[in-house]
Amino acid sequence: MNEKITAREVRLVSDDGAEILSVRDAIAKAQEAELDLVEISPNAKPPVCKIIDYKKFLFEQKKRQKELKSKQTKVVVKEIRMGPNTEEHDFNFKLNHAKTFLQEGAKVKAYVFFKGRTIVFKDRGEILLLKFAQELEEYGSLEQMPKLEGKKMIMMINPKKK
Repeated sequence: MNEKITAREVRLVSDDGAEILSVRDAIAKAQEAELDLVEISPNAKPPVCKIIDYKKFLFEQKKRQKELKSKQTKVVVKEIRMGPNTEEHDFNFKLNHAKTFLQEGAKVKAYVFFKGRTIVFKDRGEILLLKFAQELEEYGSLEQMPKLEGKKMIMMINPKKK
């Protein structure tokens, strides 16, 4: 910006085209317009500069970034924990919670936790999770099949796009 530009010549880009000037002439032109000479592409030969209001440029750039950040969606992951011997009523209760989570747009991480000797019922846990995924088919799609990690068998379900 302004005096910090080290090149001898610069390509000054403006509304009426581009011209190659010495740095002093370009700075003089910028001061004449009461604006700043800003180096846009320092690696070009000669470097490309533009006459703009630098403070306004920074303000608009921050505004744009803030706008992009507000449009981003944060992924929320809700967890549902079950045991390998989960009964029908508990299963339906957790299923209803999962449906509301998926309708709100959150991912659901359903897992069966094996405590103590219940680890011998791995097949029961997998059947339970697959039944859970089948019941939620119209609300979400399966991201990850049931997978055993330590004492947990985990499955991920993504919400369906509206």
